[in-house]
Amino acid sequence: MEKIKEDVLILGGGMAGLRAAIAAAEYNPKLSVGLVSKLYPLRSHSVSAEGGTSAVLNPKDSFDLHSFDTIKGSDYLGDQDAIEEFVRLVPEQIYTTDHWGCPWSRNPDGTISQRDFGALSFPRATFAADKTGFHVMQTLFSRAMKYNIHFYNEYFATKLILNGGQLNSVTTIDLRTGNFVVFQGKALIFAMGGAGRLYQFATYAHSVTGDGDGIAYRAGIPLKDMEFIQFHPTGLVPSGILITEAARAEGGYLLNSKKERFMGTYAPHKFETASRDVVSRAIMWEIEAGRGVKGEYGDMEYVYLDMRHIADKLDERLPMITEIAKKFNGIDAHTELVPVHPATHYTMGGIDSNVKTTTSVPGVFVAGENACVSIHGANRLGSNSTNECLALGNVAGIAAAEWAVSHSVSDLDVAQVNDEEKRIWEDMLKRDGGENIAKIREDLRINMDKNVGVFRTADPLRNSLKNIAALKERYEKITIQDKASTFNLELEWAFEVGFMLDLAEIITAGALQRTESRGAHYRRDFPDRDDANFMKHTIATYSKDGPALTYRPVVVTKWQPTVRSY
Repeated sequence: MEKIKEDVLILGGGMAGLRAAIAAAEYNPKLSVGLVSKLYPLRSHSVSAEGGTSAVLNPKDSFDLHSFDTIKGSDYLGDQDAIEEFVRLVPEQIYTTDHWGCPWSRNPDGTISQRDFGALSFPRATFAADKTGFHVMQTLFSRAMKYNIHFYNEYFATKLILNGGQLNSVTTIDLRTGNFVVFQGKALIFAMGGAGRLYQFATYAHSVTGDGDGIAYRAGIPLKDMEFIQFHPTGLVPSGILITEAARAEGGYLLNSKKERFMGTYAPHKFETASRDVVSRAIMWEIEAGRGVKGEYGDMEYVYLDMRHIADKLDERLPMITEIAKKFNGIDAHTELVPVHPATHYTMGGIDSNVKTTTSVPGVFVAGENACVSIHGANRLGSNSTNECLALGNVAGIAAAEWAVSHSVSDLDVAQVNDEEKRIWEDMLKRDGGENIAKIREDLRINMDKNVGVFRTADPLRNSLKNIAALKERYEKITIQDKASTFNLELEWAFEVGFMLDLAEIITAGALQRTESRGAHYRRDFPDRDDANFMKHTIATYSKDGPALTYRPVVVTKWQPTVRSY
């Protein structure tokens, strides 16, 4: 067993993790900062963010307008005090990354350019062509090289150990060697991303498996609003690769099989630039009405994204999706229609937190998609994710550094660490019941797509819970055929699937109990929003018998809930 101590420990090397690491290192250069990631940071899913990051930069825009757009987009489930504070933190991050070299797209006069995005009332999406995540990540990673940040790449975290409700340690496997490594820190930041690969048709990298949520939940830290899973309207068929919302914001149309532009029926004022939940449902309703396209890409029906009339913009403002359509489908978006279908895109829920990034455990902080602040409520607006990673990553880094300055590393809980080491090598690796972990993962994703998708109803949700229970039984009987120590990806998958099963159960249970429709959670049997009974967050806490669900009221400041339409 190897033991490593850092002052500030960060789990996750994506945008939120890197921003937090830089903030902690800048706060006090004498602190050691350790960043632990199962990937190399520049392979994190954050690099695939495309269209933009919202920030109030234009004097004609306002913080109130950004707040209201976000609250309306959340279908009034977002905590309004947190949202108001959050939007004020963002502009500084745009200018800071600009000074660090991020190549934000520019207007002819040299100012930072911004464009429209779904459900925005002002064009405030700052962008770097359609490679925003790639360029921001390159900027952060380059900046991080300046500081005393220790990178532990390709370490897979298995467990958070608490002792008496206090942070103790994190156990990991060094994937390159197979060594069991225990990390301790005075403060810890979760920044491990979302859980979108619970679903089959997804815009996510295959590494986004909800490890952070799963680890925190198993340690007893509550998760919040997990039933709210976002479906992005335009996943490329059949791969699911993201076709950015900026394509519609720049003027792209959606067409059904009759080549009719249909969004006017569902969002007469915003059309294709309505919020993602509205556009996703519209596509699904068109398909259900028999106006989907049955084409050359397997069984999945789809609609078209038409960008032919904005062909002159594609190379300058949307080069990546143009390249993606060409490389993956052989389609020239300048002259041909692009097949799209709603795909899982974002986890609105996560570790229960607030805008200060604190959790229920002192010294443990959280940022990015791993967190549920709640800023996004029932539906995140496009361009409100990368800004959260930057703004609250910075908050988390500073908060963790402040904590580390005045606290010490706890004595290692050797008994719990030994138990975890034994669980990995003597239980997981030697388990021999004949079940295949990849098959369980596939069956879980099929279940989630089928029963907990864009549309939800009581009976399919109950079926989902039964299926998950059966999958959990099968999980206890897996056989890991690869017994090697180095790069044992089958063992890694086994841990990931264990977390995914927990999260799938929480998502489904929360969705079943929420007998209303709000944002991305649409119940066919309860199609209306029910503010009288469900203006509240779902809090899921671990128990041996499954998630214990409790509820907490939404914070409302000055925007009372009203009918939401676009």
